[in-house]
Amino acid sequence: MRIGIPKEPYEAQTLVSASPDTVGKLMKLGYDVCIESGAGVSASYFDDAYEAVGASIVSKEEVWGSDIVTCLDTPTDAELALMKRGAVLIARLSPWGNDELINKFHDMGITALAMDAVPRISRAQALDVRSSMMNVAGYRAVIEAANEFGRTFTGQVTAAGKTQPAKVYVIGVGVAGLAAIGTAGSMGAQVSATDVRPEVADQVESLGGTFVEIPVKQQSSDGYAKALDEEQQKLTLAVYTEQAAANDIVITTAAVPGRPAPLLITAEAVAGMKPGSIVVDMGASPLGGNCELSKPGEVIVTENGVKVLGYTDLPSRMPGQASQLFGQNIVNFLKLATPAKDGVLALDMDDEVQRGVAVTLDGDIMWPPPPVKVSAAPAAPAAAEAAEPEQEPEKSAFQKHWWKVLVGILAVALIVGAPPAMANHFIVFMLACVVGFYVITNVTHSLHTPLMSETNAISGIIIVGALLQIVNFDNPVVVALAFVAMTIASINIFGGFLVTDRMLKMFERSSE
Repeated sequence: MRIGIPKEPYEAQTLVSASPDTVGKLMKLGYDVCIESGAGVSASYFDDAYEAVGASIVSKEEVWGSDIVTCLDTPTDAELALMKRGAVLIARLSPWGNDELINKFHDMGITALAMDAVPRISRAQALDVRSSMMNVAGYRAVIEAANEFGRTFTGQVTAAGKTQPAKVYVIGVGVAGLAAIGTAGSMGAQVSATDVRPEVADQVESLGGTFVEIPVKQQSSDGYAKALDEEQQKLTLAVYTEQAAANDIVITTAAVPGRPAPLLITAEAVAGMKPGSIVVDMGASPLGGNCELSKPGEVIVTENGVKVLGYTDLPSRMPGQASQLFGQNIVNFLKLATPAKDGVLALDMDDEVQRGVAVTLDGDIMWPPPPVKVSAAPAAPAAAEAAEPEQEPEKSAFQKHWWKVLVGILAVALIVGAPPAMANHFIVFMLACVVGFYVITNVTHSLHTPLMSETNAISGIIIVGALLQIVNFDNPVVVALAFVAMTIASINIFGGFLVTDRMLKMFERSSE
């Protein structure tokens, strides 16, 4: 089958649905790929780069006449008219409540797959274009805020005096929120964040931020926060207003597909902010954004000197990176839908991921898909597990620590029986064993592999010492102990390097 990558018909769209890298991956799946001339110019991907990986550069009509067409958003009527019956369209289609568009696909007899409708489940993360684009948008939101902010993000101590770090407050700890938190923190800002889902507090703190609790808590069943009732809205707005006044930059990230963005920052909250403060409304849209004063695509300056950024094209401001991520999402979806890697699309409607994105299938209307529930709440215990388990009899102190007593007896025997000149060395050795045991057992598991690599240096010292002693042929006991020491230390060294090498390979970028 042939995949067509067109030039995006909308002038403001700088992305392209495939980079040269992802085109190469599509061809490894067995597909033939054609690119409309100039499709990737805005993202700095030129025609010769596509040709270098085996794609063909063709006209607009040939691209839209392909078996499969991938693009960013719903094409215009002019482009849709160029598609043949039975073709497949893969794009962000926003099918929620858009019956007119769905009926159009039905009349055309095509298969329409909405990549913005990927279910929020773990195994679908690699093909979730919303997450990819929001990750880029969260990063760019901080960059845009820094561009408009009149000071540095990081605190400094200079000869002229000390400056305080900027205070950044992020509302919503999803993909965009986490990207914003990480970016602002890396630039030296003092970051805090809020979400109605209390389980994300650990994620905020892991990025160096401070989690600000609000009096409303939710458990998500589909990966999104739910709409609040009037009382909950009042409680949360009070927290947002207080935090907005205390921070220099507020970034709002709340957006729900198919519905208007929830109101988070009121005009009253903006009025209470310091002059020079910034609000970045990532939910800005014609239907209304997270900030009451934001206007889509514009920068508003209030009477008290607060700038409200309502950019709706944040991923388009980083077209190279965003295009690569979008293209990789397409590749990951087609890997799922092309199990034989023979270049033939084999959609499986029994798979909840493929079923979740299907708007029409050969013209038959498939929207909406059956709901996919992903609950963050802990599962209820089974009836058999609900009963109190029978408790084992408590062990005596000797049963718990018998090995310590044995080691102590051996240590005393070794020290007492040792030559006077060696007694001090044995005491130091035994103390080192005890201290080392308690130090190692208290090290977190995530540091065990780096710790093993570091102990290679200690094992090297042991080998050097053993080499110096193994030449003592007059004492076979010394020779034997030196040989044993060399053997064990060598196992530790080579084993440590093998484990470390295996761990590092986990972080290597795949060549596919």
